[in-house]
Amino acid sequence: MAFRIHDSVVRGEVDNRVKGVVRGRIWLEGCAEPVVLELKGNAWPDLAGCLLTFANPQKRIPHPQLDSLHQIQRGSVGDLTASRKVRVFDVPLEQALEMSLRKEKPPEHMANCLCLEWFSEANGRVVIESAEYDLTVSAPEWRMTPREEEERANQAGAAMDEFMKKLTESVERHQRGQKDPEEPWDEHDYEKFLKESDARTDKYMELLDKYGDSDEAEARIDKEMGWDRELTEEEAKAEDQRIEEINAACEAALNEPEPQPDPHREGIDWIRTEHGDLRHPLQHRCFESALRFSHQAGELGLGRSSDTDLEQFLFEFQTTGVKLGGALSSIARGEGFPDPAFTVAYLKRALDHLHKSQAGLEGVATKKLLPETLIAAVRKELFEIREGTLRLMDQLRGRA
Repeated sequence: MAFRIHDSVVRGEVDNRVKGVVRGRIWLEGCAEPVVLELKGNAWPDLAGCLLTFANPQKRIPHPQLDSLHQIQRGSVGDLTASRKVRVFDVPLEQALEMSLRKEKPPEHMANCLCLEWFSEANGRVVIESAEYDLTVSAPEWRMTPREEEERANQAGAAMDEFMKKLTESVERHQRGQKDPEEPWDEHDYEKFLKESDARTDKYMELLDKYGDSDEAEARIDKEMGWDRELTEEEAKAEDQRIEEINAACEAALNEPEPQPDPHREGIDWIRTEHGDLRHPLQHRCFESALRFSHQAGELGLGRSSDTDLEQFLFEFQTTGVKLGGALSSIARGEGFPDPAFTVAYLKRALDHLHKSQAGLEGVATKKLLPETLIAAVRKELFEIREGTLRLMDQLRGRA
């Protein structure tokens, strides 16, 4: 996804007074030095030829991946404007969400939104977008002609196309070397498949983020994703047959009794939570531990956004629980084991997040943000969850 940093902005300045060049500095919460912009291209007509200065009056939240944002941002301008129209709630976000859940329409109004988008050589697509900033715009030192505006739009479109090309190349790179689906797959084959799925999802989410979900945007996204290709008659028949088979399988599944877990495997493959849900013991332990330690940090006055290492530790811990659930939930529900090789590949992804959580925890320990006794308890818990995951992977490899 785009590197969105609007919540971290303290203040900034963007200068397009030299035609064809955008320079700037942006100060971010948690960074001692400002991010420097050295970009090719021009702003929209409302900012072309101008110096824009802005400040964020809201509470700033350090971005969890700020360390990976290069200080000097070289690349191309995308959309750069202070006049993009957006809908803004007239009530706090929490209240608006509660109203939406009650099927009520939150009060809102149209507002101008600052949109700073550029395509960085180091970080890909970077976006700052907010209707809350305080803005000051100088008088223009030059004005854009209709022809120059057309060139600007074409250049911004070309920059987005080049960015999407790189995402497409990532999808194709992961596609290469994949086995025929009819052949036996091992965990490494499934890893390649999951990486391709990630790359394809990244591409789709970038398109959705950029263009929205209007009918026009949907057609454009379909084209970029390759979903608008006309099927041959043979392909169309095969697709119709596939849909019929899926519908028949779903209908049959609805008429079948819900699977029940093996009572002899209670505590091994499944447990029942206090709310009656079925979970794999390893996933349940990880989920509950992450929740407990998050609450303990909060009780000590440490919000997740107060430190990047703390954010990484807690976020990656919770993500580990989600990934374990994705790998093991069908086992816990009594639906049987999926392909053991697939489950092992999925568990490797859970381990990747657990290792990131451990790295974040060590950063927290170095800064002494949490009591040593709590650090020791969390370190032990993460280690034991890791060992449990590795043991399960070894068991599954024995079944493959």
